[in-house]
Amino acid sequence: MAVRHQLIHATPRQVWAVLADPSRYAQWVVGTSDSRATRGQWPELGSALEYTVRIGPWTVAGTTVVRHVDAPKELELEVDSGPIGTARVAIEVRPWGDEALVKVDEHPLRGIGGTLHNAAVDTLIQLRHRSMLARLANVVEKSAGRDHAPA
Repeated sequence: MAVRHQLIHATPRQVWAVLADPSRYAQWVVGTSDSRATRGQWPELGSALEYTVRIGPWTVAGTTVVRHVDAPKELELEVDSGPIGTARVAIEVRPWGDEALVKVDEHPLRGIGGTLHNAAVDTLIQLRHRSMLARLANVVEKSAGRDHAPA
């Protein structure tokens, strides 16, 4: 089970403002270089965005669809990474005093990622989430005009 938490030194609404901006997706999602809304009003149920992953001279496009939303508390996404498969990514934002506690829970669903899902894959997802949540905290805290507080 790949679940990770991060305390972000900003309000839950400030975190949600970043999550709800499809143009900022690439700023906090590890591996993406750009993103753009392609269907609906992000992050409404069923809305989608496309993102690009650059690996050396190659680029790969992927799609992310909103499967559940309860703003400003919950956002569940289905991320389609082409041949790698799809994954469910659930993001929960809850108040923690004057700050926000963000929890990410990811599980491969379909394709090779789902087929090969095991504890080793979960460990890799955990490492990716550590970086992703740190990036999200950085983007949110800069947007909120707050300096990083010690962890």
